[in-house]
Amino acid sequence: MGEQTQMLNHTHFILSCCSFSPLLQFCQTLINPPLHYGDSGNFLVMGSEAEVYAKFEEKVKRTIYLDNLSPLVSQTVITKAFEQYADVGTINFIPNYTEPSCNSKSALVELGNEKQANAILDMLSSYPFMMSGMPRPVRGLPAEPEMFDDRPPKPGRKIQLRWLDPNDPDFEVAQKLKSLAKRHLAEQSFLHKKRLEEEEQLSKKQDATLKGHYEKFDMMDSLFADGTSQRLAKRYGVHMLDD
Repeated sequence: MGEQTQMLNHTHFILSCCSFSPLLQFCQTLINPPLHYGDSGNFLVMGSEAEVYAKFEEKVKRTIYLDNLSPLVSQTVITKAFEQYADVGTINFIPNYTEPSCNSKSALVELGNEKQANAILDMLSSYPFMMSGMPRPVRGLPAEPEMFDDRPPKPGRKIQLRWLDPNDPDFEVAQKLKSLAKRHLAEQSFLHKKRLEEEEQLSKKQDATLKGHYEKFDMMDSLFADGTSQRLAKRYGVHMLDD
């Protein structure tokens, strides 16, 4: 029985690392609920599983998913940014396994309650929200159960994996799903490259704008310092205050 529990835990770990793959949807089967044991080794009944999953669903509702985060963004930065709007709890960054070179980060942020989570999402969708000088605004979405690597098993559901023989009737379907996943990855890489090019252009434009503003303020300071502003005011009859 201990080997069965260990096998189920190992299967859950594999699925957690690859939960976004469309191939897994092909391998999911609804059968009897799996066996799980508590810390004391006692068998957990169906009611206990339902209670654990219900608590997990409440956690999902008060959690938001953040994307387009700067690589410099840390848990402290996110906490400081949102603590004026909500009670910030656990923050977990999500690794990007498909695009290791991606220069943006994503994270799951748990808030005090569902109302606070919805308020943050409304704010992010209504106004540009920047963190750590990122040239693009942070995006926010409601969290999904599949985003959590520590999600408990859903009561009444068990996921099984098996190797498909080339002679298996489902082998061709699995091959099509595999090709589709590769196509989606290629499209994602292309869009990511185009987005980086657009952000680089936007960053250069922002730098040029800031440089122009700096030159204007520098010129105004020099006009006040050498008395040119007073002479111009006297010439055109404009009254200027010394302060």
